[in-house]
Amino acid sequence: QVQLVESGGGLVQPGGSLRLSCAASGNIFSINVMGWYRRAPGNERELVATIRRVGSTNYAASVKGRFTISRDNAKNTVYLQMNSLKPEDTAVYYCNADHVDNSGTYWSIWGQGIQVTVSS
Repeated sequence: QVQLVESGGGLVQPGGSLRLSCAASGNIFSINVMGWYRRAPGNERELVATIRRVGSTNYAASVKGRFTISRDNAKNTVYLQMNSLKPEDTAVYYCNADHVDNSGTYWSIWGQGIQVTVSS
């Protein structure tokens, strides 16, 4: 079993910054893509950003230029630096990891979610 634990959320004023972290633990064999998704009230979950093990990244248009995703492969941890935050960034943010176990079985692992609120 592999678990993801997010941290770093909270309340911030518009224009402020937050840094989310997500650490994978457990019986880790191989993690390729890690990413962040979010779900705002009344909306479906949407992609925020993803990063491959080799470092290539992908961002939603709404966050490009404001958010930066990074990872530490040695620590099996992914980060999301969020700058110039807007009220519309308010959502529950979820970490995701694509894990392949030692039998070659693919698992999409999700964290429990962490609240980010942007408000004055």
